[in-house]
Amino acid sequence: MIYIGAIIAVQFIILTAYWLYKKYNPQGVLLLTGIMMLTISLFMGLTSLSLSEPTGSVTFDLFKTVKETFSGNLVRVGLMIMTIGGYVSYMKHIKASDTLVYVSMQPLSLLRKYPYLAACSIVPIGQMLFICTPSAAGLGLLLSASILPVLVNLGVTRLTAASVISACTVFDMGPGSANTAKASELAEMNNVFYFVEHQLLMAIPMTLLLMLLYYFTNRYYDKKDKEKAPVESEPVKMKENFKAEAPLIYAVLPVLPLVLLIVFSKYIQLFNPPIDLDTTTAMFASLFVALAFELIRSRSLKVVFAGIKAFWDGMGKMFTSVITLIVAAEIFSKGLIGLGFIDALVEGSTHMGLSGAFIGIFITIIIFLAAMLMGSGNASFFSFGPLIPGIAQKFGMAPVDMILPMQLSSSMGRATSPIAGVIIAIADVAGVSPMDLAKRNLIPLGGTLLFMLIYNYAF
Repeated sequence: MIYIGAIIAVQFIILTAYWLYKKYNPQGVLLLTGIMMLTISLFMGLTSLSLSEPTGSVTFDLFKTVKETFSGNLVRVGLMIMTIGGYVSYMKHIKASDTLVYVSMQPLSLLRKYPYLAACSIVPIGQMLFICTPSAAGLGLLLSASILPVLVNLGVTRLTAASVISACTVFDMGPGSANTAKASELAEMNNVFYFVEHQLLMAIPMTLLLMLLYYFTNRYYDKKDKEKAPVESEPVKMKENFKAEAPLIYAVLPVLPLVLLIVFSKYIQLFNPPIDLDTTTAMFASLFVALAFELIRSRSLKVVFAGIKAFWDGMGKMFTSVITLIVAAEIFSKGLIGLGFIDALVEGSTHMGLSGAFIGIFITIIIFLAAMLMGSGNASFFSFGPLIPGIAQKFGMAPVDMILPMQLSSSMGRATSPIAGVIIAIADVAGVSPMDLAKRNLIPLGGTLLFMLIYNYAF
C-alpha cells in the first residue's frame, strides 16, 4: 500500500511541476495539491491528521490543518521573516541600500586595467551585500544601475556584466534570509549559529570557485561571441552616474542588524553573562536607530512617521509572498508524507543498498532543477525542505548535513532560470536575453553545485 501511495505522490509532483512551469500561482498550486494528497491518504488509511483539537469532521479537519499550519509558522518564523521584509523595505525607502552599494563598489576603481578580474570580483562583494539586503531582484536592480555601466566601460560585454551581477544572489544566506530562517528551523538551530558555523564555511570555498569559473567562462564566451558577431547591438539606456542619494553614514544601516546579531550572540561570548539577541529584536532595534538617523536628517517628525509606513508595507508584502508560500509548501509536504513518499523513498533506497548521502544528493539536484523550472528558490526549498528532518533521522544523519546543500542549491537553481524575477530584471536593464543570461550562468553554477555535493558528503 505504501508504494501505491508513493506512486500517487510522484504523479502529484509531476502535476505540480507542470502547473508551476505554466506560471500558475505557486501558493494555490501547492495548497491545492497538498490538500488533495492529504485527502487521498486519509481515504487510503495511510495517515491521520495531527490536530490540537479535531473538529469532529474529517472535511473540516483538513481546513483546520491549514489554519494550524498558518498559526504555527507565524509563531515560529513568520514574524521574523516579516520584520526582515519590513526592514529591507525601509532601507530601500530611505536610500540606505543604494548608499551601501555605492560605498561597497568604490574599490573596483583599483582594477580598471583588468576588466575580467574586476567583473568576477563583484561576486564576493555582491554576496556580502546580499546578506545585508536579502532581496534578489532588489539587489540585482541596484547593482545593474550602479555597476553594470562601469563594467561595460571597462571592456567586458553586457552579458558578462549581467552574469556576475546575477551571481551575487546565488547563495541565499545570512540571518536576514527567509530560506535561512526556514532551514535553521528545520535543523533545530539558531539562525546566527547556522549562518556562522555552516553557511559561511560552505559558501567561502564555493564563492572562490565561482569567481574562477566565471572568469574563464566569461572570457571564453565573450571571445567566441565576438568572432560570431564583432559588433554588439546598441545597449539600452542605463544610469551612467550612480551616486548615493543619502549621506554616506547611511551605509551602516543595512549592515546593522547583522552586526548586532553577531556581537550580541551567546555563540560569540563577548559578554558575561552572555546576551542572546534574536533576529526580530535586532530588526526592531535597528529600525529605531534608522528612525533616529532620519529625524536628524529631515528634522521633521511628520516625515519620519510617514516614512515608517514603508516598514509596515514591507511586512505585509513578505506575508503575502513568503509566509503564504511557506504555509502552502508545508501543506504540500504533509501530503507527500501522508502518501508515504518518504517511507517508500527510504525503504526503497535501503533495499537497493543506497546511503543517506545518495538520497541527499538526489533531493539536492531535484531542488536545483525545481528552482530552475519554477524560477523561485523559496518555492523549491519550502516544498521539499520539511521532508528532510524525517529522512535524515531514518538514515541516522544530522538534518543540517542534508538541509544546507539543499537550501543553497535552491538559490543557485534560481540564477539558471530564464523565468526567475532577478534574471528577467537584470537582463532587461542590461539589454540581453534572459535565456542567454541563464545559459551563461549554467556552467559556473553547475560546476559549483558539483563541488558543493562532493565537499559536503565526501569530507
